Amino acid sequence: MTAMIMHSPTLTVAPREASGFWRNSFAAGLAVALHVGVVAALMLGWSAEKPVVEAPKVMHTQLVMMPPAPAPVPEPVAVAAPPTPEPVVVPVPVPVKPTVDPQIQAQKLEKAALARKRIEEKKVEQQQERLATEQRNRELEQQRLAQERLAAERARPAAPAPAPAFDSRQYQPLSKEAPDYPERALDKNIEGDCSVEYTVNTQGRVENPRVLDGCHPLFMRPSLAAANTFRYQPRIVDGKPVPVPAVRNTFHYRIK
Repeated sequence: MTAMIMHSPTLTVAPREASGFWRNSFAAGLAVALHVGVVAALMLGWSAEKPVVEAPKVMHTQLVMMPPAPAPVPEPVAVAAPPTPEPVVVPVPVPVKPTVDPQIQAQKLEKAALARKRIEEKKVEQQQERLATEQRNRELEQQRLAQERLAAERARPAAPAPAPAFDSRQYQPLSKEAPDYPERALDKNIEGDCSVEYTVNTQGRVENPRVLDGCHPLFMRPSLAAANTFRYQPRIVDGKPVPVPAVRNTFHYRIK
């Protein structure tokens, strides 16, 4: 069977493919020939024609304002009126008059009147008792205060008899000098009075003199200076000298 396959006339041997060297050589020669032809054409003055460029077309646009479309008017919609409610009839309750025995009603009224009377009488009795209690408390308080006042008076020693009132207007100085008349007052023909108040100490000297209201300003200084020269007999109370406050003296300034 093997021999028959080898000598069969229908079997053919595939041709050998061309070598790669020859195929590459052919391609390289073709490329060199093309380059040589292009160089020769450039040397002989051949130039490739430039394609004709067409001028660009210009499109003009224009803005057109269209009037606004009118707003659609809504169609009136018919509103169905609500159905009229039927009146509701409310039944009115009929008052039922209770059947009361007149005698029982009279007895109840009499008992209620007696109860009110007893309550009022009780209130009056309570008010009278309260007033009587307050009156007794006031009387007891007055008695207690009277007893305390009597006990305090008994415990307090007897006060000495008050000394006779001293009149400072009768307290005259032993010696005094008249004030100098201010020259400005003389030049202006000013006259007037000036009262000075001061305290006489235990030695009979003047302390803290001050001018009272109503004195002319020109007479203040000479009046104070004159008051400081006054000398008094010291006032003796219970065998001891005491100061005398609020002693006054008035100076009269007159032009003669």
